[in-house]
Amino acid sequence: MKSIAWVTDSTSTIDSEFAENNHVYIIPLRLIVNNECYKENIDISADQFYEKMRKSDKAGSSQPPIGEFVELYERLKEEYDEIIAIHCSSELSGTFHTSMQAADIAGVNVVGIDSRVGAYPIREMIRRGVHWQRAGCSALEIRDRIEDIIKEMSFYLIPASLSQLHRSGRLSGSQLLLGQLMRIHLLLKFDAGKIVVVDKIRTFRKTKQVLLETLSKDIRQIQDICIMHANNLEEALSLEAAIKEMSPSIGTEIMTFVPVVGVHMGEGTLALSWINSTAVNSITAPDKELEPAL
Repeated sequence: MKSIAWVTDSTSTIDSEFAENNHVYIIPLRLIVNNECYKENIDISADQFYEKMRKSDKAGSSQPPIGEFVELYERLKEEYDEIIAIHCSSELSGTFHTSMQAADIAGVNVVGIDSRVGAYPIREMIRRGVHWQRAGCSALEIRDRIEDIIKEMSFYLIPASLSQLHRSGRLSGSQLLLGQLMRIHLLLKFDAGKIVVVDKIRTFRKTKQVLLETLSKDIRQIQDICIMHANNLEEALSLEAAIKEMSPSIGTEIMTFVPVVGVHMGEGTLALSWINSTAVNSITAPDKELEPAL
């Protein structure tokens, strides 16, 4: 079995223990509050970030500097047979392209994957990829299986703040004004790497109902659902209860969004994500039952 290094960014939500045990290297995005720059999940926690964001009119994010990727690839090419890099959507961040440019500078062949998404689905792509690696798949074979995950992935969001969406450039001024006047709630989804508006709904309760109705169409094809929130655990638990009522046997997980989501969507944002199971993208055993990679 060839040794494989995984390179990703902090939007992947991979925990440090899994990363250390499975040769996953995480380059953090930057968070900017009041002109102060922090490495996501290293210099500042999610709770600390949201506290600062509440007191600031200026919050933003930026991709990692190319030098960090170059330095990492220079080291990894001496230690591993293959490298897979998987990053947040290139439609929303320049991180993927920066990573690929750094690989060229370092003179290393990297199998690059634009996840066209962020958060939970990237984590699943990497976790399943590690499983397939242990089963003897090459980096290119793993890439093909992950591409199937991307096709079968669903990711819906209910943003908490139209103002944050406007400030981050994802909502026009006229859309912001209309939404505020009519008190509209948006249902968004990832589509080909972009975040698009699915529906505009008058009440938050109805927005959640439409989201659950959308989930119900795929419920027989999925095993697990991730409920994500930006410092809004109460509503996340409410969504979980509704999902369990719909399908008691389905696996659910509640995940706190990385802070960069709060920058663009606002504190309180909710999301659901799931992956339709196919013969290509499914794994035969959960990762927790597998031995750590050597």
